[in-house]
Amino acid sequence: FKHNLQKYVTLVTTYDCNFYNFMRNLLKKMKLKKIKVFIVANPPPHFGGRYWIFIKLITDKDIVGYGEIYSVPFHPNVVSKMIEDVFERYVKDKDPFKIEKLWRTIYSSGYTQRPDISLMGIISGIEMACWDIIGKELGKPIYELLGGQIHKKLRSYTYLYPKKSDKSDVYTDANLAGERANEYIEKGFTAVKFDPVGKYTPLDPRQLSLEELIKVENFVETVHKSVKNKCDLLIGTHGQMTTASAVRLAKRLEKFDPMWFEEPIPPENFEEMGFVSQSTTIPIATGERLATKYEFSKILQSKGASILQMNLGRVGGILEAKKIAGLAETHYAQIAPHLYCGPIVGAANIQISTCIPNFLILEGIKDWGNFYADVLNEPIQWEKGYVIPPTKPGLGVELNENIIKKYSYEGTKLHLEMAEI
Repeated sequence: FKHNLQKYVTLVTTYDCNFYNFMRNLLKKMKLKKIKVFIVANPPPHFGGRYWIFIKLITDKDIVGYGEIYSVPFHPNVVSKMIEDVFERYVKDKDPFKIEKLWRTIYSSGYTQRPDISLMGIISGIEMACWDIIGKELGKPIYELLGGQIHKKLRSYTYLYPKKSDKSDVYTDANLAGERANEYIEKGFTAVKFDPVGKYTPLDPRQLSLEELIKVENFVETVHKSVKNKCDLLIGTHGQMTTASAVRLAKRLEKFDPMWFEEPIPPENFEEMGFVSQSTTIPIATGERLATKYEFSKILQSKGASILQMNLGRVGGILEAKKIAGLAETHYAQIAPHLYCGPIVGAANIQISTCIPNFLILEGIKDWGNFYADVLNEPIQWEKGYVIPPTKPGLGVELNENIIKKYSYEGTKLHLEMAEI
C-alpha cells in the first residue's frame, strides 16, 4: 500500500508540475524577436506578378508566423529595408496577440494616420504573420478565432491565361478566349475573368473610341456564346476608362449579364465610381488598390460598388478585412478577395472568406498549382472549382524555405507595371 501510495504521489506531483509548467508557458507574455524577408522571383510566365515579398516573424518561443506584402511601388530591395525599419521601431519585443495596438501604432507612425498603400502593405504582412502565430499558439485556424467557420468550401475563379502552345493571344483573340474558358469549365470552374479593354497606361482614364467599344462588345459576345451560360463572366477592367466611357461600355455589355464590371474607372474618385454603378445594371466590383476600412467606407457610402475586392496584403491585414466585411454587410455588399500575388495572401484570403457571411467568390491563379504549390510544404486544396479551407492552425500553410531560397529576385522591374507611353 505504501509503495503504491508513493507511486501515486510521485505521479500526481509530476502531473501537477507538468501542468503548471504548461500553464506558465501558455500564459507567459510572448514577444516578437526576429524578422526575415524573402523576395521570391516568380518564374515565367509570372502569373501572379514578377516576384512575391514574404516575411517570417519569429517569437521568443520560436513560433513562426508568415505574412505577405502586396505590390508596394518601390523596388523590393527598398521595400525590404522599409519592412525591417518598421519592425525595429514598432514591432520588436511586442506581443503578437496585441493586434489592435500594434496596428494603430504602425498606422500612426510618422504622424500619418491615413491609408498610405506602402505603409499599409507592410502593416498587412506583419499583421498577417501575427495572426499565423496566434493561431499556432492556440492550435486553431484563424477563421475559428474570428467568429468560426461558416463555409465548408469556397467558390473560386481564375483569369483566362495563355499557354505556350497558343498560336494567338488569348487577351486579343476572342475565339481562343472562349476555348480557354471552356477548358476551365471542364476543370470545374463556374466563373472566369478577362479584360477585353486592353492595356492600361499612366494616361488613363481615357474615352474609348467607337471602334474600341464595338471591339470590346464583340469580344465579350464571342466568349459569352462560347460558354453557353455554363459559367459566370467577370469583366476585369483596370481603370482604363473615364466615367462617361465606362457607362457607354456598360450599356453595351448589360445584355450579356456579367457577374461584375471590375474597376471600370481609376479607384481614387469614389463619387464617379458611384455614378458608374448607378448607371448600369451590372454590379460594380472594386478594391484591389484601396486600403483600410476608411477608403472602403467611402466606396460604400458613394454606392460605388456592391462587390469589394480587398487584397489582404495591402488593405491592412486580416482583422481590417473582417471589419470591412462587416461594413459591407450593412450595405448588402459582398466580398471577393483579390489575388494577384503569392499563396500567403491566398491563404489569408481563404481564412477571412471562411468566416464571413457575405463571401461571394475567391480569386485564384488557375487551380493553385505549379509554382503556387511548389513554394508551400503542402499545397492549397482545390477541388472542381472550390477551395477547401484548411484545418491546421494559423494560416494553415507553411512556406518551403528550401525552395524559395533558390528563387531570389534579381530583376529591376516592379511586381506590376503599366504600359509605357
